[in-house]
Amino acid sequence: MSGELPAKVIRAAGEIGDDLAAWRKILGLTTQQVAERADISRDSLRKLEHGDPTVGFHVVLRVARALGILETLTNALDPLNTDLGRARAALIDRQRVR
Repeated sequence: MSGELPAKVIRAAGEIGDDLAAWRKILGLTTQQVAERADISRDSLRKLEHGDPTVGFHVVLRVARALGILETLTNALDPLNTDLGRARAALIDRQRVR
């Protein structure tokens, strides 16, 4: 397996980074404030906002929480918020595996 990421993944990382930076600016927050609230380094936030696809998923979640958009993110990914997801809801097992 190659370590090279597909172009679509790289583009998506850039768009997500741009969107998170836009939210930060709309909320009038500095990179330092968001980094502190997310309990990450400013360097990690900078990498995320500049579309570095190697930034850990936990960083994305921490920043979304710090910006107050974590619920928006989780709702956007919920398949039951789509016609296809609702039509095939029987295929989804929402219970945790023990």
